[in-house]
Amino acid sequence: MSSDLLITDATVVTGESPLRLLPGSALLLKDGTIASMGPTADLRARHASAQELSANGRLVMPGNICAHTHFYGAFARGMAIPGAAPEAFPAILDKLWWPLDKALDLDDVRASARVCLIDAIRHGTTTLIDHHASPNAIAGSLDVLAEAVEEAGVRAVLCYEVTDRDGPEKAKAGIAENVRFLERCAAGPLAGGRVAAAFGLHASLTLSEPTLAACRAAAAPGTPFHMHLAEHEVDETDCLAKTGERVAARLARHGILGPRTILAHGVHVDEAEIRLLAESETWVTHQPRSNMNNGVGVAPIERLRAAGVRLALGNDGFSNAMWEEWKAAYLVHKLWNRDPRRMPGNLVAEIAWQGNAELAGSFFPQARLGRLVPGAHADLILVDYHPTTPLTAGNLPWHVLFGFHESMITTTIVAGRVLMHERKLTTLDEAAVTDESRRRAAAVWDRYMRFVPPD
Repeated sequence: MSSDLLITDATVVTGESPLRLLPGSALLLKDGTIASMGPTADLRARHASAQELSANGRLVMPGNICAHTHFYGAFARGMAIPGAAPEAFPAILDKLWWPLDKALDLDDVRASARVCLIDAIRHGTTTLIDHHASPNAIAGSLDVLAEAVEEAGVRAVLCYEVTDRDGPEKAKAGIAENVRFLERCAAGPLAGGRVAAAFGLHASLTLSEPTLAACRAAAAPGTPFHMHLAEHEVDETDCLAKTGERVAARLARHGILGPRTILAHGVHVDEAEIRLLAESETWVTHQPRSNMNNGVGVAPIERLRAAGVRLALGNDGFSNAMWEEWKAAYLVHKLWNRDPRRMPGNLVAEIAWQGNAELAGSFFPQARLGRLVPGAHADLILVDYHPTTPLTAGNLPWHVLFGFHESMITTTIVAGRVLMHERKLTTLDEAAVTDESRRRAAAVWDRYMRFVPPD
């Protein structure tokens, strides 16, 4: 019996630029890629032995991609921070994230990843670029994440966050974990080619000159880096005090910038830094929900784009409902600038579709990502959206912004494998994962209290 999967009776959203909508279409999935596309009647006649999955008139779209996230943050949901509420982002790091990541062991790392991966599958996010930290469980942590990704069936890029904030030995351990996992990925495909690696760095404000130099020396030429950039003004003021230069210039001097490097946020970059980012072809990811939550400001996305900086959209550990990130990006720039013309829907779509697909595709070059065309990776979602107004390739971004909701996602497929069908997960036991998560989160919260600094 054929293992091919034939998706029929679909309106295919190709994800190309320019975009195409193909009603009454079918896709043949074979060996993890899209083998053929065309009218349903034609493909059904030519591939009668294939297993058939009817879309029943739903949209079939490329899976969503998240360009920057933190699986380890899953246990923060509902956690009470003792004492006075943090007054600014540096205090949020001190009182929430840094004590929380210290409280994680390897089993917690696995459990929190599973929670995020279920969330991704349910919300149609098929590729995620993660940035991990667990300073009391560094060695092997990326293997644990890779195992969770393999079990879930999604696609992911993994790295460990090197920092000096926990002392020189743990900084060295973080470097070693990145190097080991990069070498493991280079030695052969993980999870059927669905796992790739980058070299993680926290941010300039927690990296000394010797540690940053050691990271660059440990990384082979062409290694992609993944790091936070100027999320808050303190990153820039700290860098100026330490080195007399701004963060992007410091990273350029160390050879960190480049066409596969990912820098998250970029909220407080200046014009000279923007030019450096554009000239080096470095990627900057936008996380508007996180930036609003942390009160750090709004990244100058339109200025970055005008200068030629490559842009992508992440979520910084918020839910993997990436259309919610679309909506936040669309709205917050209008409010921040008091100008409804800012951040138009087609720009949001360009960043989230074309930008994310190009960035993620650089880690998975065997076939295209973010496109439903023959030869592309078979990473796709079925969306039960039946608009009450005309739907065209030209106005689809505004349908996403004002009409789409994650509850409309009925099926999620990665590399031709069905991970969720008619809203039922096929790879992970959600009830068991949720039960384990509740138990482990309670224990993590208890350990967190040992590390949180007093007011």
